[in-house]
Amino acid sequence: MRSLSTSLLLCFLTIGLYAMPARAQDRPASPRGEVSTQVGGSWDNGSYTGGKWIVIDYGRPILRGRTGMFGEGDNYGEAVKSGAPVWRAGANQSTMLMTETDLMLGSAHLPAGSYTLFIEPDADAWTLIISNHKAKPSGNSDMEGIWGAYNYDAGKDVLRAKMTLSEAPFSVDQLTFSFVNMTQAGGTLTVMWEKELATIDFMAHCIGGHPCSRDDPDRQ
Repeated sequence: MRSLSTSLLLCFLTIGLYAMPARAQDRPASPRGEVSTQVGGSWDNGSYTGGKWIVIDYGRPILRGRTGMFGEGDNYGEAVKSGAPVWRAGANQSTMLMTETDLMLGSAHLPAGSYTLFIEPDADAWTLIISNHKAKPSGNSDMEGIWGAYNYDAGKDVLRAKMTLSEAPFSVDQLTFSFVNMTQAGGTLTVMWEKELATIDFMAHCIGGHPCSRDDPDRQ
């Protein structure tokens, strides 16, 4: 019995060690994060069916006491671009967007698929850029694609759409993408960091490209 009890204790301790979160010093400086939502589905007896996923995967830089991240005047946006033509809207590996349904971002149409996402920051308004660039897993990788926004080529743009830029009522410590004011037909995509708050409305499309709506018989 003693031997069995000892073995069980060692087993539980081993499981516990693997289940423990990574130590603080082992975390990346800009942890990878994901924001996701589902649209176009319906609830039936407590189950949600037919929804289409929209997912954004991005590196999340933290202010760590820094201020004036976006600068001002002619230099606005240069710091976050770090020498690239546009901002990767994140850190490290390029920001990625996956949508299972066609979207209307502002007045621009985006077919369902997987893309990279960039932003062209301007002091008056930001421009959301959805691109066919492939995201490389690291800057040293020999794989085809792009790291961050370096070597960005506008010829691979799928769409460009203006975002509304305003000042947040608080300082956002970690770069944050979020879906707000959501319905089954769509909502608003927000990007927040420090005092900058950029938004763009979007509409999901269902079967045959028809907008999802509560009354649409073809909605999924």
